[in-house]
Amino acid sequence: MMHKLTITGICAALCMSTALAQSSAQPDTTSSTSGPSAWVYVSHGTGPAVSEILGWTAGPGGKLTPLPGSPYPAKLDPIASNGKYLFGGTSAGNGMMETWRMQSNGSLTYAATVDAASRVPCGTPSGADYVFLDHTGASLYDFYNCTNTYYQAWNVVKSTGALTFLNTVPIGDVSPNYSFSFIGNNVYGYTAASRDYTETLILGFKRNSDGSLTKLNLAQVYPKVPSGYGGWSPWLAAADPTNHLAIPMQLLDKGGDPVSPFKLATYTVNTSTGAISTSSTYATMPKVAVGTQINAIRMSPSGRLLAVAGSLGLQVFHFNGANPITPYTGLISSISINDIRWDKNNHLYALSQHANRLTVFTVTPTSWKWVASYSVNNPYGIAVQPLPLPWQ
Repeated sequence: MMHKLTITGICAALCMSTALAQSSAQPDTTSSTSGPSAWVYVSHGTGPAVSEILGWTAGPGGKLTPLPGSPYPAKLDPIASNGKYLFGGTSAGNGMMETWRMQSNGSLTYAATVDAASRVPCGTPSGADYVFLDHTGASLYDFYNCTNTYYQAWNVVKSTGALTFLNTVPIGDVSPNYSFSFIGNNVYGYTAASRDYTETLILGFKRNSDGSLTKLNLAQVYPKVPSGYGGWSPWLAAADPTNHLAIPMQLLDKGGDPVSPFKLATYTVNTSTGAISTSSTYATMPKVAVGTQINAIRMSPSGRLLAVAGSLGLQVFHFNGANPITPYTGLISSISINDIRWDKNNHLYALSQHANRLTVFTVTPTSWKWVASYSVNNPYGIAVQPLPLPWQ
């Protein structure tokens, strides 16, 4: 059956560097556990505009075993979870979003549906391209890309999982097609996008007390451009648990064309105003080896590690707050990676649509290792719910 899990046990195809030491691991975690590490959910296609959700428990070593009742008949593409509910945009392209309740054993049961497309001026219905939550799980946000691009804000009704509309924020003719990342105070969130390299923007948002969004009038601050070049093109962002950001940037020539490869800048956020500043320079920004297409960037829960995924694979860096980001690994996977997630027990989950594969790594600040790879037909979205749950 196409949803059956199989371990591909060929680490060599995934691991580009074997010289890195694999011992003396130090936890990079806020809630290390000897029990299960996480529930892991992946939406995947079973036919045209038809999908389901696969669910697993990740053991303390990161290996996956199916959750009771998996797969679940949730026809969703992008997904996100808050420990009580799993949310997603429907794969039918009808603009609906659904809520599924997470039972005590991790299994999913249907809870609610809302018409999200009716809240954006897209004309014909379309589906959310991305869904994500604030740090508390009380507010859900989605990204729509139609005539223009929009973020929507929803309140999560705690007792039922139903979504109540808060507001829609237009962001113009730029398309990050991604979540934005909240800093530690859960008030300010950031991403970055460009429009054919002709308009580059670092986007900032304020989360209001009710969960609604206000777009910041953010001053565009960039590292100094080296002599002979035209500027920087930022793409996506990841926040640490305090008030720092990592933003990939591509140098542009005088004609506005990108110069490979991406480099990583560090920013500091003023927690009172949301304004950003940087001391990064071309010389202090490390190069990224994942290719000219970066698909995802994720900070570990501790803020000490930064994972970057792209068309050429997956790479991890040391993140050092306001200080320059420093190289750590080379490519730990050489296949195109579409999305990544961390749990709180040193595990990094990498989803590849190109290879139809979910791969688990153990990564600490001093070592990394491949754990296992699992075949998933036509994967789309991934959600990782760290265990134990917040209220356990």
